[in-house]
Amino acid sequence: MRYVASVSLLETVSELRAGRLDLHAHVDALLERIEAVDPVLLAVLPEPGRRARLHASAAELLARHPDPGDRPPLFGALVGIKDVLRVDGLPTSAGSSLPADDLAGAESAAVRSLRAAGALLLGKTRTAEFAYAAPGPTRNPYDPDHTPGGSSHGSAAGVAAGFFPLSLGTQTIGSIIRPAAFCGVAGYVPTYARIRAEGSLHVCRSLDRVGLFASDAGGMALAAATLIDSWHPVGGGRRPVLGVADGPFLEATEPAALELFERQVDVLATAGYQLRRERVFEDAETVAESLRRLMNGELAREHAALFERYGDRYRPQTASGIEHGRTVSDDQLAADRRAAVERRFQVESQRRAAGVDVWVTPAALGPAPAGIDASGSPWPNLPWSYVGLPAVSAPAGAIGGLPVGLQLVGGWHADEELLEWAGALAHQVEFLTAPAAAEQPRPQSFTWW
Repeated sequence: MRYVASVSLLETVSELRAGRLDLHAHVDALLERIEAVDPVLLAVLPEPGRRARLHASAAELLARHPDPGDRPPLFGALVGIKDVLRVDGLPTSAGSSLPADDLAGAESAAVRSLRAAGALLLGKTRTAEFAYAAPGPTRNPYDPDHTPGGSSHGSAAGVAAGFFPLSLGTQTIGSIIRPAAFCGVAGYVPTYARIRAEGSLHVCRSLDRVGLFASDAGGMALAAATLIDSWHPVGGGRRPVLGVADGPFLEATEPAALELFERQVDVLATAGYQLRRERVFEDAETVAESLRRLMNGELAREHAALFERYGDRYRPQTASGIEHGRTVSDDQLAADRRAAVERRFQVESQRRAAGVDVWVTPAALGPAPAGIDASGSPWPNLPWSYVGLPAVSAPAGAIGGLPVGLQLVGGWHADEELLEWAGALAHQVEFLTAPAAAEQPRPQSFTWW
């Protein structure tokens, strides 16, 4: 059974700002949806008194902005917040069994920006433990017997199920792009550091990014403009030159997904987009090993004090990552940080030399795997996260009834152009379908923890 519903951020905010949609009625409608469906999906953390809190916040917002002509850009939008981002008044558990008081701190900068833009915080969404590898109980709205991805699975599944039109997630390797693809929604990770990450529980400060889920690219652009201080609208309608990112990261894609990807590429070419095939990241294993050392080395340092005190409460995947990270020296960490920056310069130079505006790849190795004990491989997202480039997962059809995504990767600080182009690109491929394929081995070139 499917539990999918779409709530458009653009349409919802437009109706709320104009006063054509009653804010209190809207709050009740979304809460009723959550109460009916979340016992199956388990995307949102329980919160005593949520309804009363939200109605009080809605009344306060209406009192501050009674004039429809003077309402902020996200007026009344309900937002889900991944439970590694701190929110004043709500505990942070990060999907763990550690005491919330030991994880408390200043409110997330991204959350503060959403409040200033008029958004209402619906509550916390479930996450893998500490946004690492041990998944939570959340299920995929397209088929609850399949994973929604990870680690931002609650935020992705909540948008797909119609619990809220916007949610915040975080990504170290593929924790936004992959669950967006598996849940059939749009996901966006900005250029490294363009959305402020203060107030987060980090996996790896050198790689972590705060990003967004919405039903479409237009909603993501609206939200991004409120979260990025230096946002500058672009226009003109120029079509981007697309670079098909050939190489080891593409070649690992499952056969059915690779076949559908080549159909997506053909459709875009037929629609008039210029495409150029370029081999990138030929040294995939070297990139992956450097990222793994960097991620686990910084994870171990983030959790040094907590792990000494509560080591027996960590799940095995997280504990193993910390133990590996303890073996990474400070000198090696510094070398891997430098290597990631140097590789970004190389990839950007290659993109410009090839005349490419946007790289296109599958957003995941295939559709969501069966079961929820693992959340799928982030392999197609890994190289782009390593170099911190902005990326979008756009809904791009289905295989056997399960959604797949197209990963679009822009240039350094070219987020505005990327989000403008993403909507048009998604429109070309969103209804492509393919039959289910026989289960294939899932490539995994190194242990993730």
